[in-house]
Amino acid sequence: MLIGELAEATGTTARALRHYEQAGLITSRRAANGYRVFEKRTVVRVRNIRHLLDAGLTVDDVQVFLPCLDGDVLTAPHSDRGLRIARERLAVLEARIAAQTEARDRLATALQTLSGDPALHDGSTGSGGAVRA
Repeated sequence: MLIGELAEATGTTARALRHYEQAGLITSRRAANGYRVFEKRTVVRVRNIRHLLDAGLTVDDVQVFLPCLDGDVLTAPHSDRGLRIARERLAVLEARIAAQTEARDRLATALQTLSGDPALHDGSTGSGGAVRA
C-alpha cells in the first residue's frame, strides 16, 4: 500500500504518516522506485494512533501504547505508565478548558458592562453569535 492509499484509507495526510514514521510509530519499506510501501495492517495502527491523538495525547505519548496499536487499544491490557500519561493529558486539557472558560467569562462581563446588554452575562452575544463593534 502506497502512502497516498494509506492516507486515504485512514483519513489522514501523507505528511502526518511521514511524521508518524519518523517518530517510530509506523514502518514502511522502500520500493525500487523509492516509494514508501506500507503493509495493509498499518491501517489499523494509524487509526489507533489517530484515536489516541484525537483524545488529547501527543505523538510522544503514543509511544507508550506501541504494543497495542495493532489491535483494539481500548480493550488491550492497560499499563500503569499509559494510565499515568492519559491522566496527565486529561489534567492539561481540564486546565486549558478552565483557562478558556475564565477568559470567556471576563470578556462577556466586559462586553456586558460596556454595552449594558444583559444577554451577554449568560455567555451569549445576544446578536446571533456575532459580536458587533
